[in-house]
Amino acid sequence: MAVPADVAASGATVAAGSVLEWIDKAAYACAVGWSASDTVTAYVGNVHFTRPIRSGDLVEVHARIIHTGRTSMHVLVTVETTDVRAREYTPATHCILVFVAVDDAGKPQAVPVWEPRSDVDRELQQNATARLEPRKRIQTCMRGQEYTEDSTTPRTVFRFLAAPADANWGGNAHGGTVMRWIDEAAFATAAAWSSEAAVAVYSGGIHFYRPIHIGHIVEVDARLIHTGKRSMHVSIRVRSGSPRTPSDLHLTTQCMSIFVAIGADGHADPVPSLTLITAEDKRLDQHARALMELRAPLAMMPVDHLRLP
Repeated sequence: MAVPADVAASGATVAAGSVLEWIDKAAYACAVGWSASDTVTAYVGNVHFTRPIRSGDLVEVHARIIHTGRTSMHVLVTVETTDVRAREYTPATHCILVFVAVDDAGKPQAVPVWEPRSDVDRELQQNATARLEPRKRIQTCMRGQEYTEDSTTPRTVFRFLAAPADANWGGNAHGGTVMRWIDEAAFATAAAWSSEAAVAVYSGGIHFYRPIHIGHIVEVDARLIHTGKRSMHVSIRVRSGSPRTPSDLHLTTQCMSIFVAIGADGHADPVPSLTLITAEDKRLDQHARALMELRAPLAMMPVDHLRLP
């Protein structure tokens, strides 16, 4: 059940970061169950928040394997909610996560091959495999960007130490916790530009490059790089490193989140247009547009008719 502690700063609905934590935990349990080993989150993609979740809602999070590589597992997660008195569940969001199985030394290890057994299984697997090459292009596009101090667009930077409470079974920061940090920094940036009614409607291209060790400095850097008539595109980069070398932080995670500001009528309000001043402002605006073009051809996951057992 969603509780008040899960709600966003606006107080209206559950924070996207809370939902992302639930998604990661369910997918992690599924991946560990399939591989019979520890796993690490490598990627989370195309999280569409199609309907808000409110405090007091009953939440079901389903995870299932839909494709395996040599060491990787592609997990489809769907989130459904209902009024606790009705028990009639409706979809709230879905996404694909990719996990890599690791041995006791943290090295990738082979996983059992998953084979589809039904038409639905085959359709889901085909959708997953069709995303492999586009995902590589999106990752290359995102990693190829530089973020310097030569930008004038709004930015939020959080810095803190990764605490023991953030640890997963492997002793590093849990992937879901990192996604909550990402959402919090992105929300602060979007809210400053629009209002505290800003909510995430999409998070994508969440690539995990290296683990965050407990006790290390964590820097979450969120920057508004593009606005539409009613949307705000926020690029988030997470870096970490030893507190003994605070100037030597390494990229661990990056993603793009899209926010809208919900008005009194329940619909997205127009947002101020972003003024692009420097060459970096213009380059990052074009980067956001390029990512939209790369994602546009991707078919939606066929989950409307899917009710997981």
